[in-house]
Amino acid sequence: MKVSQTIINKLKVAFRFLPALRLVWQSSPGWTIARIVLVIFQGLLPLAMIYLAKLIIDTVTTNLQNTNPQQVFEQVVPLIIVAGLATILNSLCQSLTELVNTAHSQQVTDYMQGIIHGKSVEADLEYYENAKYHDALQRAQQEAPYRPPQILNRLAQAGQNTISLVAMVGLLISLHWGILGLLLVATIPAVLVRTKYSRIMYSWQRRRTQLERQSMYLGWMLTNQQFAKEVRLFDLGYWFSQEYKQIRRKLYREKLSLSAKRSLAFFLAQAFAGMIVFTIFAYIIYQTIQGVLLLGDLVLYYQALQRGQNNLKATLSSFSGLYEDNLFLANLYEFLDLKPRVMEPEDPKIMPGKIHQEIVFNNVNFSYADSARQALKNINLTIKPGETIALVGENGSGKTTLIKLLCRLYDPTSGNITIDGVDIRLFQIADLRRQVSVIFQDYAKYHFSAEENIRLGNIEVAAKDPSILGAAKHSGAHEVITKLPQGYDTMLGKLFDTGEELSIGQWQKIALARAFLRDSQIIVLDEPTSAMDPKAEYEVFCKFRELVKDQAAILITHRLSTVKMADRIYVMDQGSIAESGSHQELMEQRGTYARLFNIQAENYR
Repeated sequence: MKVSQTIINKLKVAFRFLPALRLVWQSSPGWTIARIVLVIFQGLLPLAMIYLAKLIIDTVTTNLQNTNPQQVFEQVVPLIIVAGLATILNSLCQSLTELVNTAHSQQVTDYMQGIIHGKSVEADLEYYENAKYHDALQRAQQEAPYRPPQILNRLAQAGQNTISLVAMVGLLISLHWGILGLLLVATIPAVLVRTKYSRIMYSWQRRRTQLERQSMYLGWMLTNQQFAKEVRLFDLGYWFSQEYKQIRRKLYREKLSLSAKRSLAFFLAQAFAGMIVFTIFAYIIYQTIQGVLLLGDLVLYYQALQRGQNNLKATLSSFSGLYEDNLFLANLYEFLDLKPRVMEPEDPKIMPGKIHQEIVFNNVNFSYADSARQALKNINLTIKPGETIALVGENGSGKTTLIKLLCRLYDPTSGNITIDGVDIRLFQIADLRRQVSVIFQDYAKYHFSAEENIRLGNIEVAAKDPSILGAAKHSGAHEVITKLPQGYDTMLGKLFDTGEELSIGQWQKIALARAFLRDSQIIVLDEPTSAMDPKAEYEVFCKFRELVKDQAAILITHRLSTVKMADRIYVMDQGSIAESGSHQELMEQRGTYARLFNIQAENYR
């Protein structure tokens, strides 16, 4: 049983490159066909060229003593012309190959990057909170851009060299059948060395993925705007640089040690091969001296030997390289084989165009993967259309996690969430999320124009649509944008030329506009005005009441002065709902909410 399983595993490795070739074909069928045609031509041309050289030499050496030199030259001229045409054809094939390879490799690389991006977007949010996912992503990003094109290159080289090898071996076997065996013996050690060290390098790279990521993270902190202020204020540049260098030195020493061992083993294998090849060459010279071979035959067989040995070495090297590629393709497939845990329903229900009843959390519990802590415990709450609820509580109490469940970024561990009595897991994910407009406290800052930043809230809205301007006015972003050099066409952020940086509060207004633009039935604002001054915050919430006439609205905030407008307030504590009611009701209870509210109110007296 173990033997059969081992064979199956080896077969899986052997044929792992077939899906990669399918991806190569899908990326650009035309370029793939062009490469195959060129491979065949370039495989046969070497045989034609050395055979023409033999004919020229034999014609000259055979007829030179018995024939007029002018007549000998006239006999040789047609062969020279054909040889010249073959050389030109070979040069043309090489030029076309370079062009085709460049174009094809770029097409495949871009196609594979698209697949990686698509899979990254498809992956659940949970994966992004898992270090193993980042390891898999790192390895896939390293392999995807060049590994499939490299497989194609090696297959092309193997095909071309195999065609030439068959032709050369045919010639050499006609001299002596044992030459083929000697060539094989000469080449096999180098292949074995390469195969062995391919496995070693593959294992080493997998072990060192996290260390590679750590060095990349340090490099990112040294060069990214996000950390620029603290790196300078706390004088962290030297420390980060030293940590980076220390990791890179460790990786360098380990890789250099492996490379040195591989180089030594490869040198010994090549030296052994060289001794055997020169033994065969000595045999060819001996046969020529004995008169068995003509001078042209000497050149022909020497060229065939030299090219045949190179072709055999290149062919076996290509196949051992394919073995190496197969090992590393596991990194790509490991990423592409990730399965979403938030699954689409098999028989989806139609998302209601208008919520008539309510959104209900029924005994919802949730724990993050790889965490023993329960993030949400027995959550029960209801939100009706046109109603605004507020979630308040300390950091880590579960407020944002509850919103992630509503958006189906995660599914509850137990319990369910319903809309008009239908479990949200029965709606198509895209349809559900289209009805939820969210601005999280860690909102994105897109380095696009101001208009594009807002339009990303609803990409179905056309550019220059009046609703973009309306959303900006409701969030307070319009006043910010009109003061920019190119208004709504101004590039935001300093990542690209002519970009304008905004304050945190101004960025927050842009993000709010993005949320207001989305034509949704549920709107969620997670700490939406934390970076705004009290006046701007007051204006936003006055407009907010106008905007959410028929929408179910959820506010998450630490500023309790802003939640008085909510119809109901839920106080969360360590994943549970500790209190609920209106502002007045909670103040009368004299519980956690009343205590927190009075503490904040005291600061304004």
